Amino acid sequence: MNTSKRLEERLTPLLKSIMEKGPVGCACTVVQRGEVIYNETLGYADLEKKKAITPDSIYRIYSMTKVITCVAALMLYEKGLYLLNDPLEDYLPEFKNQQVHRDNEYGTKSISPAAGPILIKDLFTMTSGLTYGGDGTETERKTRIIMENENATEDMRSLSKALASVPLDFDPGTRWKYGSSHDVLAALIEVLSGQTLGEFLQKEIFDPLGMTDTSFRISEDKRDRLCAIYDRAEDGTLKPTTRMDSRYQAGCRNESGGAGLLSTIGDYSRFAQLLAKGGEYEGVRILSPKTIQLMATNHLSPQQLKDYNWQQLRGYGYGLGVRVMNDPAAGGINGSIGEFGWAGLAGSYLLIDPKEELSVVYMQQMIPSLEPYIHPRLRAAIYGALG
Repeated sequence: MNTSKRLEERLTPLLKSIMEKGPVGCACTVVQRGEVIYNETLGYADLEKKKAITPDSIYRIYSMTKVITCVAALMLYEKGLYLLNDPLEDYLPEFKNQQVHRDNEYGTKSISPAAGPILIKDLFTMTSGLTYGGDGTETERKTRIIMENENATEDMRSLSKALASVPLDFDPGTRWKYGSSHDVLAALIEVLSGQTLGEFLQKEIFDPLGMTDTSFRISEDKRDRLCAIYDRAEDGTLKPTTRMDSRYQAGCRNESGGAGLLSTIGDYSRFAQLLAKGGEYEGVRILSPKTIQLMATNHLSPQQLKDYNWQQLRGYGYGLGVRVMNDPAAGGINGSIGEFGWAGLAGSYLLIDPKEELSVVYMQQMIPSLEPYIHPRLRAAIYGALG
């Protein structure tokens, strides 16, 4: 039995069982050495309208945007426009004289100068001290206020300046925390390239790769292809939502490098194959194999890895914007050391295995996404079917 047949026999029933637990529809494409060995769409793009998912359905990919942003930034690195160990303030002066929120052993809060500058690599690796908005720390609370301010988030340069005004959560380079680092990386791309992030991505990545349906905004003629997105209650009940959809409207200038793109499974699979094939796809070279190797190398110290403790990421380190598998035993993973990728808020998933020249792209639209349940099972079934 060939690999494609084994995938069909294992993956399709698994996807159907996943849909019973949550998403109303999903899609998955697996490519190995340039051959599509699995390509399936199941269920609904819109349950209320009984509209089926199709190959050209458009998804909010949220944090899978990050991988594209990091590739774009590495293209500028390859041109010698910056070095990873350069201080960020050399390019974005708003980050000079950064402050840090601190708690001492007695619980007293204070603000004092950072021990050192944010380095550009700290943006890639989420070790900058920047956070997302939340309620856990002072930095998260102040960041949340910024994220709720339309003027502050109007474009990436405005957002960068607003975020720079917030004292960091920790000294740069000392810890790991998922946050707005890749949005600031987008602002760096804009300063270095002289283009908006959307313009740069269109010219340097989307057009060359033929990614015709990937963008920050959706045109009217494509709107009926955008999947509905659902909030999932604890009892499994699904409710349609329009959360954050205003960012996709024509005229919106917010081009979030961390979470803003729309894409199809076909488009994103082209990008995924580029990564699996060492930076080249159908004669178009975007990055060198050496740069992708650097991207897919763990950059976290033992101390930083203690912060990087999400359930579904056991056995992984973190590279330049991607998880990197480095301990199969710790994660119970039947894949290759060096496998890398990331995921999106609504459940989208990217897996790249350079050794097998394998790419996997999975799409769904549900929050919370059940990522810790779904993604490791997809990975196990796919590797289990490889010949």
